[in-house]
Amino acid sequence: MTNAPIILTLDCDMCSNDPKTPRRALCYLADPSTNQSQLGYVQFPQRFQGINEGDIYCGDFKRLFQINPTGMKNGPNYYGTGCFFRRRSLFGAPSAMVPSKIPQLSPNHCPKGLIQSERTLALAQTVAACKYEHNTNWGHKVGFRYGSLVEDYYTGLKLQCEGWRSVFCHPERAAFLGNAPICLIDVLNQNKRWAIGLLEVAFSKFGLITYGIHSMGLLMGLSYAQYSFWPMWSVPITVYAFLPQIALLNGLSIFPKVSEPCFLLYIFLFLGAYAQDLADFILAGHNNTLQRWWNDQRMCLIRGVTCYAFGTIEYTLKSLGITAHGFNVTSKVLDDEQSKKYDKGVFEFGAVSPMFMVLATAAIINLVSLVQGLMVAIVRRSGGGDAEGLVLQILLAGFGVVNSWPIYEAMFMRSDKGRMPTKVTLVSAFVVSVLYTGVSLA
Repeated sequence: MTNAPIILTLDCDMCSNDPKTPRRALCYLADPSTNQSQLGYVQFPQRFQGINEGDIYCGDFKRLFQINPTGMKNGPNYYGTGCFFRRRSLFGAPSAMVPSKIPQLSPNHCPKGLIQSERTLALAQTVAACKYEHNTNWGHKVGFRYGSLVEDYYTGLKLQCEGWRSVFCHPERAAFLGNAPICLIDVLNQNKRWAIGLLEVAFSKFGLITYGIHSMGLLMGLSYAQYSFWPMWSVPITVYAFLPQIALLNGLSIFPKVSEPCFLLYIFLFLGAYAQDLADFILAGHNNTLQRWWNDQRMCLIRGVTCYAFGTIEYTLKSLGITAHGFNVTSKVLDDEQSKKYDKGVFEFGAVSPMFMVLATAAIINLVSLVQGLMVAIVRRSGGGDAEGLVLQILLAGFGVVNSWPIYEAMFMRSDKGRMPTKVTLVSAFVVSVLYTGVSLA
């Protein structure tokens, strides 16, 4: 609106937490030692206020907003908020000539006169009307990029593919603070929207496998790709949440025996992956505790069987022209009762949702298969049989049971409004009984 050379973008629920933030950004944008012709924006990490001690919903997204950006060669992607843009970067590649139908809106135009003058206000009305976007490249090759539910990720990708670079500024004191959702259904709906948007970008003509890697190089392309293909984690997580457990219900072994060398390989991969994940999380600092890491990996599993899976399905249906989705703003309204339970680290369910049905089904089938597997192993051992082949499946089911404790608590031990709805529990129990009966008959 003011033709300023530097533009700050913020989400509507975020506020400034450090008056020195603009100076920090200008230290990069005005530093003569940097390549000014290619530095497009300075991104500050998203930081949130009101996160409970254990961060039960992984609302901080430390890997997304704080850990991963430090390893991105050309700078972090755009988060949609807490970002200072060089206005010129929104008008095309660094070396491109930028013509403008309205000279006063060109990136190099320096406005003169008072901001309250009739001439300036008239131009502001032109900008506010957005009519200059019609039948132009705005939103496609100019300005913030549209066409995806994750327009921030898409915009950052296009800018870096054009040759712009970014800087990650992560001071100890948070530059801006926002609010994270405190209800599980809001968290999952937000992540489902992200999943759909990321897949829209991944499988568009500007996808990472072709356009991204070709334009940015292999390392930056892979850095962006690990975000865009996040929803694909739903496949292995869902398989591991159900398939070994269903086999265990029938006493079938699908993993190596304890006495086989491959058993050690499976144990090494499991423990090694989690040890590395824990080390990355703890070494990142800033209140990263073992409890927060445990909740973080639990939410990764929860997202895999719920919002990532449903987001992938919804994107696939939309691509086939079967259904369409709209943009839903994440609710961050602070309810007193919800806030109290959130502060105590209690999960908030309450709503009847298909995602909760899948989650409850996974929790119940892990519990039933663990009990069944232990009984089969005991019977086989007492009868002189071999139960070594079931050990890994029993351990996996036990791991699922430990992670599902808040779900069991919400289904069987709570009576407040945030408990798992009875309808969801009954439907999930029925699905598990059908699976159990089907496996027994087979």
